[in-house]
Amino acid sequence: MPAEAAKLTFFASVWQEEDWYIAQAIGVDVASQGRSVEEALANLREALELHFEPPATANTPHTHSIEAAVPSS
Repeated sequence: MPAEAAKLTFFASVWQEEDWYIAQAIGVDVASQGRSVEEALANLREALELHFEPPATANTPHTHSIEAAVPSS
C-alpha cells in the first residue's frame, strides 16, 4: 500500500506573457502555464506533484559536483 502524501503549501508568482499566464513556484524550480490564472495554477499544482514524485526507475541516480567558470561582475 503506498504511503499517504503530505500536503504542503507553496507560494507562486503569476504573470502574463501575451495570451498565456505563467505560474512559477517560489523556492522550487517548477513552473507551468495556462490560458487563465486558475489554469496556470492548476497546471503548476500538477507539475509540483510530479516534481516530488519518487523516480520510477530501478537505477539509482548519482549526484556529482562540477565546477564552471563564470564571468565575475
